[in-house]
Amino acid sequence: MSQKINQKDINQIVWNACGTFRGVIDPSQYKDYILTMLFLKYISDVNKEKRNEYLKKYNNDEVRTERALKMERFVLPEHCGFDYLHNHRSESNVGELINIALADLEEANREKLSSEDGSGIFRNIDFNSSNLGEVKDKNVRLKNLLNDFSALDLSPSHLEREDVIGNAYEYLIANFASDAGKKAGEFFTPSEVSTLLAKLTKSKSGARICDPTCGSGSLLIKAGREVGDNNFSLYGQEQNGSTWALAVMNMFLHGFDNASIRWGDTIRNPKLKEGDQLMKFDTVVANPPFSLDKWGADMAAGDVHNRFWRGIPSKSKGDWAFISHMIETLNETGKAGVVVPHGVLFRGSSEGKIRQKTIEDNLLEAVIGLPSNLFFGTGIPAAILVFNKDKGKNTDILFVDASKHFESGKNQNKLRDSDIDKIVSTYDQFNQGKLKSGIVEDKYSFVATYDEIVENDFNLNIPRYVDTFEEEASIDIKAVQQEIKKLEVELVEVQQQMEKYLQEFID
Repeated sequence: MSQKINQKDINQIVWNACGTFRGVIDPSQYKDYILTMLFLKYISDVNKEKRNEYLKKYNNDEVRTERALKMERFVLPEHCGFDYLHNHRSESNVGELINIALADLEEANREKLSSEDGSGIFRNIDFNSSNLGEVKDKNVRLKNLLNDFSALDLSPSHLEREDVIGNAYEYLIANFASDAGKKAGEFFTPSEVSTLLAKLTKSKSGARICDPTCGSGSLLIKAGREVGDNNFSLYGQEQNGSTWALAVMNMFLHGFDNASIRWGDTIRNPKLKEGDQLMKFDTVVANPPFSLDKWGADMAAGDVHNRFWRGIPSKSKGDWAFISHMIETLNETGKAGVVVPHGVLFRGSSEGKIRQKTIEDNLLEAVIGLPSNLFFGTGIPAAILVFNKDKGKNTDILFVDASKHFESGKNQNKLRDSDIDKIVSTYDQFNQGKLKSGIVEDKYSFVATYDEIVENDFNLNIPRYVDTFEEEASIDIKAVQQEIKKLEVELVEVQQQMEKYLQEFID
C-alpha cells in the first residue's frame, strides 16, 4: 500500500505550482487558476477512485459503472477530467481545452456549479487568456501547471485525513491573501479572527448559520465547525463573482455539499429568502467591507424588507447598513458577531441614532477591541460587536480591550490561542450572568450598565469604559541631578583626553 499523502506534502506541491504565474499576473488573479486546478484535480481523482470501485463491484460492467457514477457528487465527462487534460498538455490549444473542460463540467453539474441565474463558477476564469503571455509562453506555463498537479494523488483512500484538501485550499487562500495585500480583504478573514468570531457566536446543533458577506467562505466554515457535529446548515452571499466562485468550491472541498452560497449584493439585492421574506438564522457572522462608500443608501428608504427602520446610515459609510441587515435576519433567539472599524462605536449623526436605538432595544451584548494590523490591506485596529436577540433582562454590555494581547509579526500581528481563549472565557462568563457590573479585570474588561451607556450618550468608545491609562514611572529628581553631575565630570575628562591626543598629533 502506498504511503498516504499528508497536509504538508499537498501544501508544498500546490504552493510550488504557484511559481507558474508569479511575475506574470497579480496574486489576486492567479489564485483563481491555482484554486480551480486544485478543485478539478480533486474531483477527478475522486471520480477515478469511484470508477475503479464500481468496476470491481460490477465485474467490469461499463454500463452499470457509468450509471452508478451519475449518482455521485459530480458527473465528470471524460474530456473534463484532469487526466485527459494532462495527456493533452502539449497541444497548441491546451488553454482552450481547459476552458472547454470547465464549461462542460459546469453544464454537467449545473445545479451544483451555477448560481440561480445560471452563471457558472468558472465564468470569470480564462485559461486561454492573453494575460498569461504570448501563445508559446502561455502553453509552456499551462503545461508546467498540469505537470505540477499531476504529482498529487488526491483520491480519498490516498489522503491522510478527510479534510486535507479543504485545509490545503485554506492554506492557499491565506498565502494568496498575504501576497495580494490590500485586495485580500475582499476574500479572506484571518484565520484567528474567524476562530474568535465562531467561538463567540457558537451555534447549537441544528443551527442555520449565515455570512452575508462571505468572501471565500472561511469564516462560515469555522462557524459551522464550532457546532461540534454535522447537524447544521450553511448560507452565504458574496458580491464579487470570482470570490463567490471560490466560496462555492471551498464548500465542496470541505464536504459541505448542501451549503447555499448566493452571488449578489447583500444590501441592494439580498438573495437568501424564503418566499418574499428574508430568511432567518440562528447565527449570523460577518467581516463586511469597512466603511463602504456607495453602499446603497439611495434605495434604503424604500427597502422592501424594512431593514433600516432604525435609521438609514451615512451615504459614505455602510457599516451600520450591514449590521442592520444582520440583525433583521436573526431569529427570535439568534446571535450575530461582526467585525467593524472603531468609528462604528462613536460616530454621530445617523449612525449615532441607529446605535442608540439598537442599544435601547437591548440587542448589543459585547464590544471587543482587537489589536492593530491583524487584517490584510489595513493596519487600523478593529472591533467585534456581538448582538443577541435573547439577552433577556440583562441590559449590561461587556467591554473588552484586547488590543495589547497578540503576537507581533513581521507583516501582520496575530492572535494567539491564549488571546482567543481569554476573550472567549470573559465573554462566556458574562453571557452566563457570572460577571457583575464594573471592572472585571483591570485594563482589560468592564461590564457597563445601561445607565452608564446613557451617561456617555450611547458612545461605545472602549477607553470610556476600560481604563487603559498607564502611569509613567515616578522620577527621583535628586538621583537624576547626581547622574547629570557625574556625566558632566566624565565629559570634562573626555574633553581633556581628546585635547591631549590632538596636541600629540600636532607635535
